[in-house]
Amino acid sequence: MTLPGRTAYRDELTRIAADNPRILCLEADLGGRGHPFATAYPDRFFNVGIAEGTMIDMAAGLAEGGYQPFVSTFAPFAALRAAESLKLALGYLGAGVTVVAPYAGVSGGWFGTTHHCLEDFAVLRAIPGVTVAAPYGEEEMRAVIRRAARTGEPHYIRTGRNAAPVSLPWEGTDPPVVNWDDAGAEAGRTCLVSVGEVGTDLCLAVRRARPALPHAHLCFVDQPHLERAAAELAERFDRFVVVEEHRPAGGVGSALALLLPGREVRSVDAGDRWPVHGGSHEQVLDELGLNEAALWKALAPYEAPPGTPPAAEGGKA
Repeated sequence: MTLPGRTAYRDELTRIAADNPRILCLEADLGGRGHPFATAYPDRFFNVGIAEGTMIDMAAGLAEGGYQPFVSTFAPFAALRAAESLKLALGYLGAGVTVVAPYAGVSGGWFGTTHHCLEDFAVLRAIPGVTVAAPYGEEEMRAVIRRAARTGEPHYIRTGRNAAPVSLPWEGTDPPVVNWDDAGAEAGRTCLVSVGEVGTDLCLAVRRARPALPHAHLCFVDQPHLERAAAELAERFDRFVVVEEHRPAGGVGSALALLLPGREVRSVDAGDRWPVHGGSHEQVLDELGLNEAALWKALAPYEAPPGTPPAAEGGKA
């Protein structure tokens, strides 16, 4: 059994804080009862209430004073309400602040439109110097938190609500630039490129039906990481479908399309519409057209959906 991303974050931060007294934990009214960090280190835990911009500014000052602040709030309030503070503190000042943003995408569907966040990649990727990550599963989240603590560099880490997928395996300390999931994959196929929890779940579902399709999972999606990823992708494939829970504007699909001239890059994303109904995460995703059927449609005409023979195709791998 694995932990959801936000739970894994709290647990990992509490663990590494045992050996690092400079680590601080700040929450914007999300701490709740029984926060493990607050229980273990009450003098290093701060709940600032609904004051996200102030929380980022406060963290920047603490970083200047030699501390390593980790702050957390809902993704829409971190990336949008506090956007100016992110730009000035993490961008201009390069403050060593880590922002952990749960409820990204439409994972907080029951809370309504104010809690949806389909624009955070666009905002954070436009701020140079910030490492942007969308971990998939507990192990990736823990590794990214350790990376942020080890490097002391500005990080924005996106996660969902309660989903607890199992991370893809990798070798080494940090998640790789491209984590290849290509056992049984064939040359010349369309390469699936996944970002985040929903994108990776959809790609894995299609891979179970068509193991011949290669899958490249990306954890880090800031510009420098995407430039390295694009170079690695281009060495192996010519055709890609990027799957992400984000709008097309400023998303990973649009970034890779610019970084892969001459290659075919399609995107399966949340589109440009505003979700206007509440509901479960899956219900809101279906309303936006971000589901497995949309991924099969994007794979056409090169790949047939389940129940029909796969199309023959050529290409390089």
